[in-house]
Amino acid sequence: MSLSRGKTLVTEGYGLQQCDLPPFEEGRIDPREWFAAPGRPLEIEIGSGKGTFLVQEAPLRPAVNYLGIEKSMDFYRYAADRVRRRELDNVRLLRADAAEFLRFWCGDGVAAVVHLYFADPWPKKRHHKRRIIQDRVLGDLHRILGPAGELRLVTDHEELWAWYEQCARRHAHLFQERPFNPPESAAPGEIVGSNFERKYRREGRPFFGMTLVRRHGDT
Repeated sequence: MSLSRGKTLVTEGYGLQQCDLPPFEEGRIDPREWFAAPGRPLEIEIGSGKGTFLVQEAPLRPAVNYLGIEKSMDFYRYAADRVRRRELDNVRLLRADAAEFLRFWCGDGVAAVVHLYFADPWPKKRHHKRRIIQDRVLGDLHRILGPAGELRLVTDHEELWAWYEQCARRHAHLFQERPFNPPESAAPGEIVGSNFERKYRREGRPFFGMTLVRRHGDT
């Protein structure tokens, strides 16, 4: 069944797509300019899904701009429409491959925080290259984060958690690992408060989280 359930989903004013971006050969872009108040700190969520984290967190922190990046057209349209209906002027949705956007389009030092919650674990070894956290992507994240910027990671998948830990150790010169603190919108006992977490919590799954804080220096 379609996520729209017969309703018209409108993304205008709140969503844009990778195909609408200028050719990356023209130079990097600053996504903060997509907001009415571009001087606010920018936080990026990779894999925003239905937009639950964004619509919960953004109203509580109106002095922060949020960019959700989602590859699925259905989820992108659903999330952008949710944001539009709530008139959340500090949220924008981008339909894009997040790794490509970070590498080829996103400007340097633009983000204060990057959120990555319950990413697809791609458990089969031959699919590990599809995981969003890779050596190259961590380098790109270091570049797009501002001083002391944070990468916040949460998963319920033990093998993916081990992958995160290995990546963090390999890039200890770029990031310092710290404990994960739940966002303001998480309910008591929740780690993030996303749809995935609530579903997995009912199944009794464990949760793992870390925060990687950007170190100063070149990549």
